[in-house]
Amino acid sequence: MSLQKVLSKDGTSIAYWRSGKGSPLVLIHGTSADHTRWRTVTPALEERFTVYAVDRRGRGASGDSNRYAIEREFEDVASVVDSIDGPVNLLGHSYGALCSLEASLLTSKIRKLILYEPPIPVGLEIYPPAIVGKLQALLDASDREGVVTTFMGEIAQVRPNDLRLLQSLPAWKARVASAHTISRELQADRDYTFDARRFSGLKTPTLLLIGGDSPWFLKAGNEALQRVLPDCRTIVMPGQQHAAMDTGTELFVSEVLRFLEAG
Repeated sequence: MSLQKVLSKDGTSIAYWRSGKGSPLVLIHGTSADHTRWRTVTPALEERFTVYAVDRRGRGASGDSNRYAIEREFEDVASVVDSIDGPVNLLGHSYGALCSLEASLLTSKIRKLILYEPPIPVGLEIYPPAIVGKLQALLDASDREGVVTTFMGEIAQVRPNDLRLLQSLPAWKARVASAHTISRELQADRDYTFDARRFSGLKTPTLLLIGGDSPWFLKAGNEALQRVLPDCRTIVMPGQQHAAMDTGTELFVSEVLRFLEAG
C-alpha cells in the first residue's frame, strides 16, 4: 500500500492509499473516519481492483482549509478521480456518498458509481438541532470518544452490539482522532439542498446500497435518489444498518463486486 497525494481545486492536499491491481476503484469514507475504515473489505477488493482509499480533508494524511465548505469536498473527490488514468469506479459511504454523488457532476471519468446510504435531506429531520451543541460540548471537554459514540448512537442509530464491534476495530482510533470534523459535517449536511433536477441527466450506472434495518431517514433519501437517477438500482442488505462493511462484510463485498463486474 502506497501513500500518494493530489491537490484539490482550492490547493488542499488530498491523500489516498493505493493498493491492489486492476481497474481503478476509489473509496470515499463517511463521517468520523479516514481511509482505515475500509480495512475489513480492502483485501477482497484489491484482488480485483486497484484501490484508492481516500483520506477526506481534515483527517489522516490529507490537509485542510481554514474555512470549511461541503463544496470543497465535492471538488476533492473529483480531483482524485481526475488524477487517475482511465475510467474510474467510485464507491462512497454516508457523507462520503453524498460527496461522491456531487462529484459525479464535476468529472466525466466515473465508470460506475456506488452510493451506500448518503444522508440526502428530503424535508425530514435527520437529527435533532441540539445534537450539534451537545457534540461541541463534548469536544470542548476533550471527550473525543464521547463525541464519536454519541454520533454513532444518536444520529447514525448504530445498534449497541454493532457499536461494540466498531469500537473493537483498528479504525476506531482514527474515528476518535477525527472527532473534531463531525459537527461541521452535520451542519453542512443540514444546510445542503438536494435539487433532484440536477441529477436527472446523470447517466452513470449507479448502485444504491441500503441496510434493511437502517434508519427511516436514510431510506427516504435512497428513495429520492432512486426516483431521479436514470440508470439506477437499489440493493437492500437484510439485517444490516449503516456499517455493513464491518457487520456484514461478505454480503457487502459480494454486492459491490456483482455490480462492478457486471457487463
